[in-house]
Amino acid sequence: MSILNAQFFTTDSFTLIILPCLIFISRICDVSIGTIRIIFVSRGNKLLAPLLGFFEVLIWLVAIGRIMQNITNVGAYVAYAGGFAAGNFIGISIERKLAMGIVLIRIITKKDASELINALKYQGYGITNVVAEGNLGQVNVIFAVVKRFIIEDLIKLINRYNPNAFISIEEVSFANEEIFPHQKSLYRRFGKAGFPKLYRKGK
Repeated sequence: MSILNAQFFTTDSFTLIILPCLIFISRICDVSIGTIRIIFVSRGNKLLAPLLGFFEVLIWLVAIGRIMQNITNVGAYVAYAGGFAAGNFIGISIERKLAMGIVLIRIITKKDASELINALKYQGYGITNVVAEGNLGQVNVIFAVVKRFIIEDLIKLINRYNPNAFISIEEVSFANEEIFPHQKSLYRRFGKAGFPKLYRKGK
């Protein structure tokens, strides 16, 4: 059996098809892990970042080792490069799905922001409102520190009350005594009908 197994690894089907596929999958795995590891490093996670780094390097060593054993196999090189590209795409997609960390959202609106401010407070967001002077007159600048996974719902809420507001988002590495809604999305739970008449959109 061992002789047959050794012969299988030297066949053309393994060298030209199976090996490049394995290298491609390995590269996807290690690059995806590496992308997520970098995110954990930037957030100061001392436990998961080293653990992910271990598996990232281990998979990479296995993949590069197989290439060194098949130095003339062009398919292995193509699979290695293709896996790297696909791994970056998949890693970023995974990170977006995880939506880890917190962000600072800055809202600048010229329209009266009282309804928007009341709606944000009603849903439990911790906000800071500043009256400022813009090129075209007085504006409201609203700051809110929120978890990334509720950004989409928060933007929908902003667009409901102030659709022309300027919105910018920045990463926050640390926030002390943050105030977050107790639920992922009270807006999604209650919908438009769930808000008191006080917060209905003005004409």
